[in-house]
Amino acid sequence: MSAFTHVLVATDFGTPAEAAEELGITFAERFGAKLTVLYVFSVPNAAYATGSYWQVDQLERQARKALDAKTAKLKERFPQLTSVMRTGTPWEEILAASKDTGADLIVMGTHGRRGLPRALLGSVAERVVRMAGIPVLTVSAPEHERGAPAGAT
Repeated sequence: MSAFTHVLVATDFGTPAEAAEELGITFAERFGAKLTVLYVFSVPNAAYATGSYWQVDQLERQARKALDAKTAKLKERFPQLTSVMRTGTPWEEILAASKDTGADLIVMGTHGRRGLPRALLGSVAERVVRMAGIPVLTVSAPEHERGAPAGAT
């Protein structure tokens, strides 16, 4: 296996993403690779329905602030880390960012949703895994945070 030279970690600031960030740092350290943390800001559908576009700017500023804080925290462990924020559909932007940055590994968390929540929300990780031309390593949420299995009581 050849060494990875650029690891892209997609984050949504959730618990699975935190595990992906840790794993991304481990891979970058082990292979001496570049490390980029990506957050994709997705405009909430409610903004379109209500016409409250002014709130979108506020949400985007909050997202940038959260990414800056995350970047500062992660740089304590991996000073060469860079971060990128993109706007759009998460799975599409993750794939585009992997190409734009020259990443050869994507690491991302997955919430492990099942049933109706998965049908309604979709799976960003699943789309990235299917469409990426490079390896994708997914990190699951802790079992107590995953969606209950079908038929569970």
